[in-house]
Amino acid sequence: MKSFSFASSLAMILLLAGCVQYSSVQKRGRTADLATTAEQRTLVASQKRLKDNPLAQIGGYLDAANAARIRLAANPTDVLAQSDYNFSVARIVEIVSNKELTPWEQPLLCPSATGKPWKLGLIPPDPRPQFHPSKLDFTPTDRLVFHGKLVGQKATTTGLGAPVVASGKNVDPASTGEFGGKKDLFYGLTATIRFSGRRCEIVFSDPLKAQTLKLDSHSYPMAADFQAPLAMSLASFNVRRLELKEMFKPELYETSASLARLEPYNPKKIPVLFIHGLSNSPATFNPVIESLRSDPEIRRNYQFWVFSYASGLPYPMSAAVLRYQLNKMRRLYPDHKDIVVIGHSMGGMITRLLLTDSGNKIWDTFFAKPPEEIPFSDAARKLITRTLIFDAQPHISRALFMSPSNRGSDMATDFFGRLGSMLVGNPISQNEVSKELYSHIRPEARAHGRHRLPNGIDMLDPDNLFLNTVNSIPLKAGIPFHSLLGDRGKGGHLDHTKPSSSDGIVPYWSSHTAGAESERIIPSGHWTHLHPLGMAEIRRVLLEHLK
Repeated sequence: MKSFSFASSLAMILLLAGCVQYSSVQKRGRTADLATTAEQRTLVASQKRLKDNPLAQIGGYLDAANAARIRLAANPTDVLAQSDYNFSVARIVEIVSNKELTPWEQPLLCPSATGKPWKLGLIPPDPRPQFHPSKLDFTPTDRLVFHGKLVGQKATTTGLGAPVVASGKNVDPASTGEFGGKKDLFYGLTATIRFSGRRCEIVFSDPLKAQTLKLDSHSYPMAADFQAPLAMSLASFNVRRLELKEMFKPELYETSASLARLEPYNPKKIPVLFIHGLSNSPATFNPVIESLRSDPEIRRNYQFWVFSYASGLPYPMSAAVLRYQLNKMRRLYPDHKDIVVIGHSMGGMITRLLLTDSGNKIWDTFFAKPPEEIPFSDAARKLITRTLIFDAQPHISRALFMSPSNRGSDMATDFFGRLGSMLVGNPISQNEVSKELYSHIRPEARAHGRHRLPNGIDMLDPDNLFLNTVNSIPLKAGIPFHSLLGDRGKGGHLDHTKPSSSDGIVPYWSSHTAGAESERIIPSGHWTHLHPLGMAEIRRVLLEHLK
């Protein structure tokens, strides 16, 4: 009983210690601080005097936006005119959202210093009623400043328009469609205002769908902010706490694994699937995705997907769920292009299983009889057969392994590894199923006298039979793959001879995968995907794939 109490207390300490801030958002309060020219600061000062009359404020900003677009019509390369236009559009969208005005219902009549009043309307960015502007907030991104462990470099493109984040709470998941992701919406759009006489309309464009937009008779590069939507989403809840709960209490999250797209599906774009590692979540890829989206060639050709799973579960179970969901994706989107899979750490191990035909080799390692001859219950049979018997996933065209623990890590068997395994315990809630499966396993396959299924940490033991058996099976032929590995700069041997080359968690002898088209070792710790050289390598592989 004392050991249980100690384990529970330690788990709580780890959870509290793990509540690091991945992303926090601050709003710059003084509008004048957002201005980049003297004219914009003068404009802000004049509108500040009208703070009790938002329609008059909007009218003043419409005057400025109209004057700027007339200058642009005469000289489309006038960067100051473009800046003035973008600034004015951002302030108009902000006032409309903050004051809860409804230009989509009836045009707003806004006073003008240059003549008749403006009639301002708004075209909804999405025709579906659940995404109506009345259900969303629109925040110009020039107002936002982000800090945190997973806030990367500012990822923007310059051009015409005011980047905004459209956000909504408790969006019906059914309304986003299959694989639509979370119920809270944070999506990046770019706002412009089109003028026709005294009538004008706010128009929202999606920078993931197009890279240019038209104003009057000219085409311009579209301004965009690819950091703000992901960083704002990450700041909205404590992701780190959830990650640790999914690792230490995986039985509570057995059914939470999910495949999700981060943008509307586009059959012309290649899906890139990111798979996170132990004690992490898809949030760990936010800086990577932000950086990649700022590359116009990648933005034009790729769409990003993520797989989320409780990492305290044995990773073969998570791989089984992913195979099921990828098959479901294929049924829903039969025209999707073949997928590029990018897996970090345990995510790389899951990726390895997607490229493996197991036959009965893994099964025979654990059971003396074929599945049909063992009197399993239906629940036990379904769980174990889809976990140990599987084919390589079709429709995968390339893979990138980042710091994978292919052959485990000695850290899983040291004091802290054993302690972590004890804290996780039985990885599934169905204890009867766990006991039933374990009762039929070969005696020699029962590791370390354990009387339960292995959890996510147990699976990293270098002596784990599943690991060793999988590594004896060749990868599916014909699928190019790459390795991105870290070395902390301490050097070392590439084999088991100590000291071993390592990223601090996984040694080279575990992460090396023979047959890679390229193997890049960078001066990084375990989180190679967050190192600038790692991000550059991911971009290089994706651009190479386009050839």
